[in-house]
Formats: sequence, C-alpha cells, structure tokens
Amino acid sequence: MTSNAELFSAAQAVIPGGVDSPVRAYGSVGGVPRFIEKAQGPWIWDAEGTRYVDLVCTWGPALLGHARPEVVCAVQEAASKGLSFGAPTRTETELADAIIERIAPVEKVRFVSTGTEATMTAVRLARGATGRDVIVKFAGNYHGHSDALLAAAGSGVATAGLPGSAGVPAASTADTIVVDYNDVAALEAVFSEHGDHIAAVIVESCPANMGVVPPEPGFNAAIRRLTTEHGALMITDEVLTGFRCSPSGFWGLQQAGEEFAPDLFTFGKVVGGGMPLAALGGRADVMDLLAPTGPVYQAGTLSGNPLATAAGVKTLQLADTGVYQRLDARSEKWRGELASALDAAGITYCLQNAGNLFSVFLGVDSPVRNYDDAKSQNAEAYTAFFHAMLDAGVNLPPSCFEAWFLSDAHDDEAFEVFRAALPKAAEAAARVISA
Repeated sequence: MTSNAELFSAAQAVIPGGVDSPVRAYGSVGGVPRFIEKAQGPWIWDAEGTRYVDLVCTWGPALLGHARPEVVCAVQEAASKGLSFGAPTRTETELADAIIERIAPVEKVRFVSTGTEATMTAVRLARGATGRDVIVKFAGNYHGHSDALLAAAGSGVATAGLPGSAGVPAASTADTIVVDYNDVAALEAVFSEHGDHIAAVIVESCPANMGVVPPEPGFNAAIRRLTTEHGALMITDEVLTGFRCSPSGFWGLQQAGEEFAPDLFTFGKVVGGGMPLAALGGRADVMDLLAPTGPVYQAGTLSGNPLATAAGVKTLQLADTGVYQRLDARSEKWRGELASALDAAGITYCLQNAGNLFSVFLGVDSPVRNYDDAKSQNAEAYTAFFHAMLDAGVNLPPSCFEAWFLSDAHDDEAFEVFRAALPKAAEAAARVISA
C-alpha cells in the first residue's frame, strides 16, 4: 500500500506544491494531505484505506452525497454516447430551463467550465453593457482567480497568507475598487465619487470564502438600490451558495425579507453535480450581448459538456424541497453538537451559517461581519482542532477560512463519528487558545 506521504512526495516532484488547487496542500494547517481513492455517501477513503466523514463534500457540489447512484448513472449513460462534441446538446437547454425555473430574475443562461470563467465573463459582460470599466468588489469575497478580481480575495489567497497574487499586472486591478463588506456607508461614498464610471458591483450572495459571513439585513438590497440609481449592474456570485442553501440559493432565502433582483448571477459547484461546470445567467437583454448575438465575446471548447450537464440536470431533479428541509435540520443538529463541545471546553467562538452552510471562528467573541473580523480568529486553534478531528475520522476543510458542508447522505452513523470526535478536538483547540 502506498502511503499518503509517498503520494504527496511523488506529486510534489511533478506538480507545483503537489496539488492542483492551493488549499489542498494543507498549507495553513500543516501535515500531509489525504489522497482520496473513493467516496460514497457521506464517506471518503484515502490511499491508506482510512475512512472519514466528509464535511468538505468536494467544496459543495456533493449536495446529495458522493456517488449518488442516479447521478452516476446519468453520467455513465451520457459518456456511452461520447465524451464531448463541441456542438449543442439538448441537456444544455434542459439544465438552463431548470435554473430559470428556480431563479426568477434569470431569463437566459450561458454555460462555462469553471466559476472563475463565470465571474470573469459576467464582469466582461457588465463592462460591455455599460461602456464603463470600474468594478466594485468587497474585501474577503472570492470570485475566482481572474486578474481583476484577486484583490483582497479571501479563501485560498488568505489561506496562503498572500495579499494578492504575483503575476497580476497593476493595470489589471487599476479599475477594481475594494470596499469593506457589510459597509453600506462606504459603498455609498464610492458611488458618490465614482458612480459614473462603475460598470458593476460583484458580491458573493453570502460570502463563504472567509468563513460564512452573512450579509446584514438590507445590505444586498442596498447594492441593488445603488447600482440602479447609478446605471451600474449588480452581479450576485452564487458559485458556492447556488442551489445549496435553498432550491434558489442564498438569493432565495433573502426574498422573504427583502425582495431584489440582481442583473446577473454566477453559478458553479452544485449546478454541475460534481462535474466541471459553471454558468452565468440574468436579464435577457444583458445576456443577449454575449456572442453570437452580441459584441461581448466568450467561448469554450468544453462549455456545456454533455457529461457535466447530464450530472447537473439529474442533481437538480433530485434536489427537491425535502432534500433542503432535511439538510437544514441536519445542519442545525450538527452545529448544535459542535457548539456544545466548544462550550464544554470553555472556548470563545462564533458559529455562523447560511441555511445549511456553516463555519466556526475560534477565539472570536462577537459576530464576524467582514474580512478584518474573519482574520482575527485564532488560526492555530483551528489547526489543532482540524488535526484532532482528522485523527478521529472526520475530514474538515483544511483552512479556517472555508465553509463546512453536509449532504443529504450524512446519516446517523456519520453523525456519531462526528459527535465522538468533538470533545478531544475542542480540548486541543482550547489548549492553544489558553497558551
């Protein structure tokens, strides 16, 4: 049997850092990353045969659990007919119809392969629609690794301890304005000074790349008001939250208290059912500016790949109201058990959620409402907590700046493994905080 350490060493010899996405390298928690051999339901198995309860869920897409048989069968059936055509297929239209049915402001959809492509295209589309250049984003909101959006990006950038990224020309971010999240007054001041030049405001519907930091009541509605007043577009990034927090994403959760309609949405992760797929959608008049009907160019050989759209269609078909009700109840139960263990260990913490999505900030004694608050957490305590949980068979995100995910497959057996692991993990974190 080849060990995780041996596999990591071999990978480092031929892949930068040994991984194809930085957070996987365990850079912020230390140790050897687990090389995964298989996954089923709420479980994953590493190369050494160790089984873990998985609270990463491939960073969100495994809404139904790993290797859901119906989704696997849909992909297998699609694969038997060919892996890629570079031509239209009916499942693209079927998946677009499913998105439009769930998200009322979305009238047309364009599929791409990654969330980075989706947000990059949305920004280009906003600039093409308005004839303006300036984009406003919020500190700690992550919108992929395109040049213009890596300023104060949270997530992997925060995990790596980087202020941005080398290789990004200053000109690429010159037209990007970064504002503190949840600060309406600061956003109003930006529009007062730059309103005539702003093409769009892009915002995570509920940020989950600096930990889960919900928008304060009225914040997203204020973005909608200001963009409308100044002729700019509102881009809501639901790459992570779309179709996970509710049938209509985090946007859907907000509509009961504050109705607003963004001009553009970006989607990823759940929309592809675990396959490489993402999308942008929105108002028809804006979307029709994309080539071939309009002057804003975007293209991709694998965009709308038939295997990915088949997985997405089947996932959304299976993700009915009952799935979200079960996930919400399960998340509340698991969060409650986490809180009880941290309380018993005497740890100061803040536990925040967006529907079934949640994360914990250790060593924090008040609600986390922006990036600076998120960075004040005790990262060393999370490292101790993470490794204690991993040793006990629970796979958590290997960064304190990431969200935790459950699935429809997380059952009582998985819960008991999670519950049993918590006391020692909480004690390990408490020792770091008290040191």
